[in-house]
Amino acid sequence: MREVLYLEEIEQAEALLKPQRVEVLRQLAEPRTCSEVAARLGQTPQRVYYHVKRLVDAGLVDQVAERKVRGISEGIYQAGARSYWLSPRLVGRIGLTRARDELSLGYLLDLMEEVQADIAALDRTAPELPSIGLSGEIRVRPEQRQEFLDDLQTVMRDLFTRYGGAEGDAFKLALACYPKGESP
Repeated sequence: MREVLYLEEIEQAEALLKPQRVEVLRQLAEPRTCSEVAARLGQTPQRVYYHVKRLVDAGLVDQVAERKVRGISEGIYQAGARSYWLSPRLVGRIGLTRARDELSLGYLLDLMEEVQADIAALDRTAPELPSIGLSGEIRVRPEQRQEFLDDLQTVMRDLFTRYGGAEGDAFKLALACYPKGESP
């Protein structure tokens, strides 16, 4: 089972985004037959099989084994991933595309979509994925805001210049700085 399955096809999203199928997927975190899932959900095996078949056709569930029960073959199924991410490109951009600069919210949204797609494409079976994630909160007085943004850009440009050679492993570095919403 993969850690993440990144969904980029509308057919996959349509198959997934039905509450009943999400419940079936949850039950298939461990390999199970349609009869076992049906018993857990209080439904008929035929109804569960219908949903499992749609999920298999969409590539979201795998048949991992088969067994004979009273002369009839019964499939054993398992979810294809622990998490399913929907690509923002499934909806696409609504309206006209505007020029975006690094300080705009549109640029930040595009950057986050790109990071999401890049992370989803990583080979999670690799024994080592040299990566790092950092998150923090900085408080900046309004009169210091521009100075802070300038300093941040200077530090990032320095890193890109210092480590931007043509040799070695390629890493992508993305930095997002945005106002924090109020906590409830």
